[in-house]
Amino acid sequence: MINHNGDLTNNDTILKPTNRGFAYGDTLFETLKVSYGKVLFWEDHYFRLMASMRILRMDIPMNFTMEFLESQLQATIQANDLGQATTRVKLSVYRHAGGLYTPEDNGVGFIIQVWPLASDFYLFNDAPYEVDLFKDYYVSPSLLSTLKTNNKAINVVGSIYAQENTLDNCLLLNTNKHVVEALNGNIFLVKGNDIKTPPLEDGCLKGVMRKQVLDVIEKSPNYVLIEDHVSPFELQKSDELFITNVITGIQPVSKYRKKEFDNQVAKDIFQKVNTLIRLTS
Repeated sequence: MINHNGDLTNNDTILKPTNRGFAYGDTLFETLKVSYGKVLFWEDHYFRLMASMRILRMDIPMNFTMEFLESQLQATIQANDLGQATTRVKLSVYRHAGGLYTPEDNGVGFIIQVWPLASDFYLFNDAPYEVDLFKDYYVSPSLLSTLKTNNKAINVVGSIYAQENTLDNCLLLNTNKHVVEALNGNIFLVKGNDIKTPPLEDGCLKGVMRKQVLDVIEKSPNYVLIEDHVSPFELQKSDELFITNVITGIQPVSKYRKKEFDNQVAKDIFQKVNTLIRLTS
């Protein structure tokens, strides 16, 4: 069952060719993790979505409150009999059809889709996980590159490259040749007690799990947080690398080219994030 503007339907052909998300990539989306009815980090997702809609000059409907959208998420989950499970939810907001590059209408519609997840909780995965740089195309750093739009061609092509080269993930570079993020999450480097991540100004996604990890690091007396440019040369000099997103939580990297990494700091941060989730649930 899909939720299309509040109507629950099993019709998966509801989008027309004139839909601006399809025609021009004029769509924002949030990927959420919902565990037994609890939307994790919902406030952060909601405010990121509202801020992104303002940046794209979409009209925000008066009824787009936190309570309304959460009720639509819950209705979709219940309609799919997933209320007693952990689910991946995609909330997409698209601008109304009409116009070419210039819209005729800045109003919006929304679609909610849900899928069951195999794991109910965040689990620390210390299985081999190899990454490399994807250098065919580069991220152009700007405010737009920090948004979750469906303009994800570089992520798609990079994912195919990773698959073709038996990699678990790739790291993206911006046009200044700084490491920006992974294909599906933000990147963190550990060197001693320093934990470094690229700043938003470099073009990385304003990730919700990134925000949780930043908060945990800032509150920990054991670590020093650094938000600064990351050179590709720093990757092999690091003690650890890890990737963050709201579905997997924290994914430690075990290998980058010939360098193999430990994961003790990633495991410690992972445990602190899980504690945070329990305290706020």
